[in-house]
Amino acid sequence: MDESTSGPGRLTPAGFHRAPGVSDWRVTGTGPQAVFTATSLSHAAELVRPVALAADRCGVLPDIDVRPEGVVVRIPIRDPEGIPEGAAAFAAAVSEAAAELRLIAAPSRVQSIGIYVAQHSGADARPFFRAALGYEDLGDTDAVDPLRCGPPLAFNPISGDVPARGRTHFDVFVPADQARARVDAALAAGGRLADDSHAPAWWSLASPDNHGVDIASWTDTSD
Repeated sequence: MDESTSGPGRLTPAGFHRAPGVSDWRVTGTGPQAVFTATSLSHAAELVRPVALAADRCGVLPDIDVRPEGVVVRIPIRDPEGIPEGAAAFAAAVSEAAAELRLIAAPSRVQSIGIYVAQHSGADARPFFRAALGYEDLGDTDAVDPLRCGPPLAFNPISGDVPARGRTHFDVFVPADQARARVDAALAAGGRLADDSHAPAWWSLASPDNHGVDIASWTDTSD
């Protein structure tokens, strides 16, 4: 198998980044993403039609978030096999259209946030959260907003933990070239470094009152 692929018709993050024309894009926990700043809501909305045309041409199903400050374009990873093969050509076409519209790429503003629910090994909290949030199952351990507006949830057991004690922390996926700065900013704001043994893939931080946040960049570099 080509090292740029993770399965039939799929790309790895590193393979995606090796494609031409995707320098505006970064890969987060929910897939490739780009942010383009705009001067107004109508300016940002001008990118919608080129995105739709490129999506049809490349066979991908993107999400578009239009705001007065700019537009966010995401290529959701809809199965565990990896990034759709057409994503690279789609991303390049969107970047070209954005440049023509004078929408400014802002890779440092790319991020996605996930919530990691750690539970006792004998518990299964996923049905409760799925029902309470109106989410759907994804794979064996996750749950997602069917419209992908809310953060994805991951459920993983802790062996030997105390029963009836819930633990939850945030996963913040950022571009690999922004991760260290994000960690430093969180530490300067009163956070504590709990574990850096997996850096630069991710850093585990704790807030002043010991809430957990992982700053993760591995999704932007894995091959």
